[in-house]
Amino acid sequence: ERIRKIAKGAKGFLYVVSSMGVTGERTNITTDIGGMLKEIRSVSSVPAAVGFGIHTPDQAAEISKTADGVIVGSAVVKLIEKYGSHAGGHLYTYVRMMKETVSHSE
Repeated sequence: ERIRKIAKGAKGFLYVVSSMGVTGERTNITTDIGGMLKEIRSVSSVPAAVGFGIHTPDQAAEISKTADGVIVGSAVVKLIEKYGSHAGGHLYTYVRMMKETVSHSE
């Protein structure tokens, strides 16, 4: 009921949280994302992007099979934290790898 209510009023895109808890990397995402997306699409045509805990290419590929987008944040922040002003190349490699995985998951 809550998902449908939020989706009905949504504009732009919906950020679908993949799991409850604190943001950051997850080993496994066990939430029924497909079910949530089905509920959203039953009342809205707004794109739905899934995020929260996604950090591996396998996770991104799996999510991209049903979601309109995949959001990765904490993993990017960790790379910046680790490499500081030298993070550029590492970020490029990571983002490119994630993009290629999602682009080829169809």
